[in-house]
Amino acid sequence: MESIIWGVLIPFIGTTAGSACVFFMRKELSRLVQRSLTGFAAGVMVAASIWSLLIPAMEQAAPMGQLAFLPSVIGFWGGILFLLLLDHVIPHLHMYTDEAEGPKSSLAKTTMMVLAVTLHNIPEGMAVGVVYAGFLSGAAQISAGDALALSLGIAIQNFPEGAIISMPLHAQGSGKGKSFLGGFLSGAVEPIAAVLTILLAEVLIPAMPYLLSFAAGAMMYVVVEELIPEMSEGEHSNIGVLMFAAGFTLMMALDVALG
Repeated sequence: MESIIWGVLIPFIGTTAGSACVFFMRKELSRLVQRSLTGFAAGVMVAASIWSLLIPAMEQAAPMGQLAFLPSVIGFWGGILFLLLLDHVIPHLHMYTDEAEGPKSSLAKTTMMVLAVTLHNIPEGMAVGVVYAGFLSGAAQISAGDALALSLGIAIQNFPEGAIISMPLHAQGSGKGKSFLGGFLSGAVEPIAAVLTILLAEVLIPAMPYLLSFAAGAMMYVVVEELIPEMSEGEHSNIGVLMFAAGFTLMMALDVALG
């Protein structure tokens, strides 16, 4: 049980540690550094979606024979449409833009920036919860190493993500404590989503291939809709591509080595 608690908390610790950079770094992160960190996070999420979620989903659906792909397709599209819905009903503001997305709102710009990061932390928390639920069930062909690899991978990409939210908040005039709190709260949704998923483990087991793919679809939506545009914006975007490759290979290596 202790390993499961740590597995759920590790990604959140990564976000919190990254957010704490606001206390130790005096200057705002340069655009080049932000693109690098965003590219790295995107690479980790894509690799996690494939090795930790989609491949296990198809393996679990293997008894369906030639239709083994079906749960993955259905679940993947479910995740895409779910994030698309959240994108339209939650007011949020992406970095480098002044125009908010979602319904019109009088929320402060900094609040909507935090909501944007919170929005894409939801599928990460769900992914961790689904994988640990599969591990606990013993019937989903997911090992403790598989679950730990996903938690570590998401934590690694959450560290720069925490810095990317807290540093700009501070640069825009928020105090260091408030900026840290913004990054901290944006990551708090992950363990909440993970725990709720685990608590429903017994009910979720029959639908595990669909749920794994659902989490993968939601994560891929975030990558394509938000992270890739941010890492490619402006000049010198090759660094974003190189860091994407670094994040992808690191997550792939973690999954294979620990799984």
